[in-house]
Amino acid sequence: MSGYTFGSIDELGDGPGFRKVRHALGVTAFGVNAIVFPPDFEGFEHFHEQQDELYFVHRGRARVEIGGEVRELGEGGLLHVESTTPRKVSNASDTEDLVVLVVGGKDGYVERDGMLVDPERDLARRQGFGQ
Repeated sequence: MSGYTFGSIDELGDGPGFRKVRHALGVTAFGVNAIVFPPDFEGFEHFHEQQDELYFVHRGRARVEIGGEVRELGEGGLLHVESTTPRKVSNASDTEDLVVLVVGGKDGYVERDGMLVDPERDLARRQGFGQ
C-alpha cells in the first residue's frame, strides 16, 4: 500500500449528507468528513464527548449557532469547537448547497515535525516562504 490517497468530495457521494472522507482515503490519524447540506437545511445541535472539531466552509454559507450567538461563515470560513461545546451548523442559503469539511481530533498537536527531503534545493525557498 502507498503512503497517500487522492480523492474528491464529489467522488464520495451524491446529494445531501455525509461524505466519509476518512474511510474512503484510509485516514487513521484523525477523523474527517465532508457534509453537504441542501438549501435551507437546519442542522442538529450536538457536542462530542472527546474530540474537538475544526469546520472549514468549502462552498456556500454556513449559519453557526454556538455560545448564545449566531454567525455566518462564507467560503474559506473556519470554526474550531472544543469537544463538549454544543454547536449547530446549518445552511444559510435558500438556493445553494453548503459543503463543509470537518476534521476531528483528540490529544493534541504534533509540534513541527516536517522535514525537507532535499534541504540543499529547498531550504532557502522554504525560509523565504513564511511561517
